[in-house]
Amino acid sequence: MKIAPVAEIKSKLSFYLGQCATEGPIVITKNGKAVAMLLCPTDDEDFERLLLSRSPRFQTILKDSRESIYSGKGISSKNFWKQVKQ
Repeated sequence: MKIAPVAEIKSKLSFYLGQCATEGPIVITKNGKAVAMLLCPTDDEDFERLLLSRSPRFQTILKDSRESIYSGKGISSKNFWKQVKQ
């Protein structure tokens, strides 16, 4: 994994996009501290997973769902798939 300062990323973005696609994520630093990461998704599904993993709204939905399941309000896998088929 490569590390580069934000000023260098700004001045050579096209270069770093190419590097990210071939060599993997690039950690972007500001004043020596990591502030962001440049990632190149492998396909549309990967891109969607990356977006959802950072979505506060989606994370709230997951949290609420887990709490519902843990409190006994969930449904079995069998009933879930039965409802999906309907």
